Amino acid sequence: MRECHREIGRWLEPLGLEARIDAAGNLRGFYAALQRNAPRLLIGSHLDTVPNAGAYDGVLGVVLAIALLEELHGRRLPFAIEVVGFSEEEGVRFGTPFIGSRALVGRLDDELLGVRDTRGISVRQAIVEFGLNPEEITQAQLEKDTLGYLEFHIEQGPVLERLNLPLGVVDAIAGQSRLEFTFVGRANHAGTTPMHLRCDAIAGAAEWIGTVERVAQRIAGLVATVGKIEAKPGASNVIAGEARLTLDVRHSSDEIRTSVLRELIREAQQISARRGLSVRETVVLNQSAVAMDQFLIEETEKAIAQTGCQPHRMVSGAGHDAMILAEKFPSAMIFLRSPGGISHDPAESVAREDIEKAIECGMHLLDQLANSAESLKRINLA
Repeated sequence: MRECHREIGRWLEPLGLEARIDAAGNLRGFYAALQRNAPRLLIGSHLDTVPNAGAYDGVLGVVLAIALLEELHGRRLPFAIEVVGFSEEEGVRFGTPFIGSRALVGRLDDELLGVRDTRGISVRQAIVEFGLNPEEITQAQLEKDTLGYLEFHIEQGPVLERLNLPLGVVDAIAGQSRLEFTFVGRANHAGTTPMHLRCDAIAGAAEWIGTVERVAQRIAGLVATVGKIEAKPGASNVIAGEARLTLDVRHSSDEIRTSVLRELIREAQQISARRGLSVRETVVLNQSAVAMDQFLIEETEKAIAQTGCQPHRMVSGAGHDAMILAEKFPSAMIFLRSPGGISHDPAESVAREDIEKAIECGMHLLDQLANSAESLKRINLA
């Protein structure tokens, strides 16, 4: 990460910007406005990604932010622009995502700083070991007059490619629930226990997995995934006495998502009762859906149309730093087409012509915001 910070700093230098690293490990570069003390528009994304990932997840949004500054050729706008490269968006090390962006909205508290990685190192300790001061985290918070946040990101899915569109406008980031289910039966000998006398935890779990898929397929926009299953005692000649599963449910409507969860819990209970099992569930994550700013959505659609492309609104099924910033500031996301719908994999890619369209769109958007009566009103310049 130090090398990453240094490299991006070298890109910023010709633009007259000095990269600084705040106490949460976020890289930030400030491009001044026409007037002093003008509000700022943040543009960026995250610098970290998952193990064995591709080259574009997150960091493409930071590169595009710098590309937009280059395209300005020194021209100043009624608002400042701050490039931001967030730290720890994925949550790989500490199991807690959005550490960097939480700092900007004042949600990097003592409890989160105390979270530890697999080696027992806390977030606070990691910050210190990186050479930063966790006592200065409050200084990373954005001022209330922040104009908004814009994030470019690869789609990480196949929708835009299926539509043959280079860019998409995110109108909402789906809410998500993650749970763990444990089906408990009775372990017994696989060869001597008749089928009708079994209390097979795996069989009950398997029936429920099929139910999860059927329920998800009948509800538009819903995705539900059982991504992990563990059986005990885990021997080929023993009927499983316990099966543990994960469940991930996402939808842009919190009402629909929670309704589906209730239905799936009831189904698990009914299947268990019929099979002589018991089941319990534990909520691991309950993240509400986040809507993007309507004004910025409409302006982004106009900007995409200016490039000669058809605007397309879509829901992001994955979480992003924009959902954290949107808690306090107007936020928008622009997706770039992902060839093959591949992400979080070395095969992840993006087309050069789509990047060109993204830069063109971004420049139109900056000009629109600089000349829009609504945006000027927001920054008290009208």
